[in-house]
Amino acid sequence: MQDNNEEHFKRELGLLDGTMLVVGSMIGSGIFIVSSDMVRQLGSAGWLIAMWVLTGFITVIAAVSYGELSSMFPKAGGQYVYIKEAYGKLIGFLYGWSFFAVIQTGTIAAVGVAFSKFAAYIYPPVSEKNIIFELDDFQLHAAQIVSIITIILLSYINSRGVKNSKILQTVLTVIKVASIFGLIIFGFVSAKAEVWDANWANAWTSQSMNVDTGSWLPISGVALISAMSAALVGSLFSSVAWEGVTFIAGEIKNPKRNVGLSLFLGTLIVSCIYILTNVMYLAVVPLQDIATAESDRVAVVASQNIFGNIGTLIIALMIMISTFACNNGLIMAGARVYYTMAQDGLFFKKASLLNKASVPAWALWVQCFWASALCLTGKYGDLLDFVVIIVLVFYILTIYGIFILRRKMPDAERPYKAFGYPFLPGLYIAIASAIGIALLYTKPDTCGWGVLIMLIGIPIYYLTKQKE
Repeated sequence: MQDNNEEHFKRELGLLDGTMLVVGSMIGSGIFIVSSDMVRQLGSAGWLIAMWVLTGFITVIAAVSYGELSSMFPKAGGQYVYIKEAYGKLIGFLYGWSFFAVIQTGTIAAVGVAFSKFAAYIYPPVSEKNIIFELDDFQLHAAQIVSIITIILLSYINSRGVKNSKILQTVLTVIKVASIFGLIIFGFVSAKAEVWDANWANAWTSQSMNVDTGSWLPISGVALISAMSAALVGSLFSSVAWEGVTFIAGEIKNPKRNVGLSLFLGTLIVSCIYILTNVMYLAVVPLQDIATAESDRVAVVASQNIFGNIGTLIIALMIMISTFACNNGLIMAGARVYYTMAQDGLFFKKASLLNKASVPAWALWVQCFWASALCLTGKYGDLLDFVVIIVLVFYILTIYGIFILRRKMPDAERPYKAFGYPFLPGLYIAIASAIGIALLYTKPDTCGWGVLIMLIGIPIYYLTKQKE
């Protein structure tokens, strides 16, 4: 039945569309915000750039490793399918459950919250300060309503067919990448030698900022490892969601070639953009100002230093376009996972249906509902911690799945093989595991909750299994 249904998807996406989906889904709000906290954690230019280089390196390794899996299973559902094939239905369900409960919907909510944060720059009445309704500890403010409206609008556009969302994705991503490159170029042109020299004077002196006093404390040993893992939350969150292109493999032309190539090109482009953006920050903003940027909006400070007062408006518009395109990609890709799970009897039955436009509309709307509910929490930082720890767990499991499937299915067709196997996939597993353990150790309250939500999926799996 599944393969017949697979045919109802229209293969309308080429290599450019796949690459634009990877780039558009990865570049959301993180690159404009997270460097501020990373500098507070590590306190030096060298360490800041090192964290972005490390993140870029492991992201590209992971993406090219996924290429082997995407060429083996070139159908809708992507990562969910790879995990299910390697580990069986329970782990496949745990991924899908975590994906729905936290990973995809939490990311959509965080990006929606970021969109409204910057929309308030242009139109202040839609800010968090405009409280519309209050009941005990719960507050409903205008920014949350704006976030939810954008998620509903994008879900509607996606429900009308993949062609509409594809055009929107490609156009917005091209604008987004061009405007970021513009910011980087203008930043380097207006770079100040004294700012650059001061920022790199003690490039590897690691220090942590006391937020209350604004003073710096030298760190080393365990404290440095802790600071590195805390800093990596930001850069890793900014570098997730590239796997979204694997979820829509059922709609990509020549998926055995184009999915893997889209993954490689997309992650490489984004990693280079991220590193260059941070080098630009260091060329125009003193380290202290990066660390103390209001609401962590380091890109706003950089833009003001480059363009003057109009810079605030320029960056706000840029980030609104960026987050809108990012959420379009996330919303498009996410629904395909629930569709494939429902086909396997592991999600609501209605999610397995395609509408007249050949898209899983019911899956889109249930995702829309839960992501909108998460917007009401409104806490960007907590959403980041929840998402990053679970994403890492499943990236590790998926890449280890390559080793398992080489043993389980030695004769399966592999049009593309993981680059640098077994060394590079093994290196990714080692680095990502170390980061995951450090995160659980240093942020047990938020990351621990993320893991707990994932584990709640085990009893849910067995309860729903009995009802089949």
